[in-house]
Amino acid sequence: MTTVLCIASYEKGADFLRECRSLGVHTLFLTVESLRDADWPREAVDAFYYLQSFGDRQEVLNAVSYLARSHRIDRIIPLDEFDQGTAAALREHLRIPGMGQTTVRRFRDKLAMRQAAAEAGIPVPPFTPVFHDADVQTWLDRVPGPWLLKPRSSAAAIGIRWIDRPDQLREAFDQLGDLRADHLLERFVPGTVYHVDAIIDERRVVFAAAHAYAHPPFEVAHGGGLFCSRTIERHSPDEERLLELNRTVVESLGLVRGVVHSEFIRSEADGRFVFLETAARVGGAHIVDLVEAATGANLWREWARLEVAHARGEPYRAPERGESYAGILISLARQAHPDTSAFDDAEIVWRLDKRHHAGLIVASPDPDRVRALLEDYMPRFREQFTAVLPAPETPTA
Repeated sequence: MTTVLCIASYEKGADFLRECRSLGVHTLFLTVESLRDADWPREAVDAFYYLQSFGDRQEVLNAVSYLARSHRIDRIIPLDEFDQGTAAALREHLRIPGMGQTTVRRFRDKLAMRQAAAEAGIPVPPFTPVFHDADVQTWLDRVPGPWLLKPRSSAAAIGIRWIDRPDQLREAFDQLGDLRADHLLERFVPGTVYHVDAIIDERRVVFAAAHAYAHPPFEVAHGGGLFCSRTIERHSPDEERLLELNRTVVESLGLVRGVVHSEFIRSEADGRFVFLETAARVGGAHIVDLVEAATGANLWREWARLEVAHARGEPYRAPERGESYAGILISLARQAHPDTSAFDDAEIVWRLDKRHHAGLIVASPDPDRVRALLEDYMPRFREQFTAVLPAPETPTA
């Protein structure tokens, strides 16, 4: 029997676990003590194991090595981006197939991924490491602001600082202290941000879907407001260029198999698409539900099918991409349980059930209908629900 060990320090991946169960997989699950009572699909897991945290890498290695005495583990899957380094170390230690630490670095470290992309000829925002004072000053003299000071291994817009002046940067460096080297500096490029969510099998992109954010994630996280994304026009020049760029990114960073969530920006200045970042994971903020509404493919389930097929030496068959269009709208809500029943159009296919959040997904064969619904809903959401909180400096579950 195929045995998969899933690890997670945040609550996510229920569909992955359920799909493993439907495929007859023996599933082990390692998480942190604080999530012992989380809403995991317990019927899909054969055994749970808990550690106080994953902070002590050697403790995690020891714990999983002990498990390996009685379980022949075929694959190790991190359900959250922040656990990818831990999973890679475990794979290398136990000689289990999958992404190793060198490849993980290119998908977790924004500096490493930008360097690899630039070397492959992929357009990226002007950027610089921040190790050496003279190099940083030379870069500042050459590249006009504003700039973004970004954590190299965070996710989404967490921890990003907006920098207008060199003295602001010096203050930020002083505040960061030894953590300064864990950041990079890049020029802010205004424009529309897009995301491509894809499946990779034996280094080939076998499925991909492209969407555009209504507002950049940085703006939503730091300015408050609505998270909104919708499918871009099928077979359009924009879609073709985005899918081509995503293929080049995957090839240059060396992912063999898995799922990716890549982000690009079309510059207001010249209309070029520029690579922002990628991650070897399912997109957050219910993007997986958006992609499923537009294409019929659930990326959590497909990722499980892909990993299990490879573990069993069987071919993976990628899903056919449906040709519908979908859009998602999510907001923090002032109400603990916001009532979205006034939004009753037939195109609504999903509603978010989460405290202090309001959200829904619409789907239609007509992209103009999706656009019109989102444009109608956004001001109504702001008026009826929207609450604003400061952007988090660290990840939250």
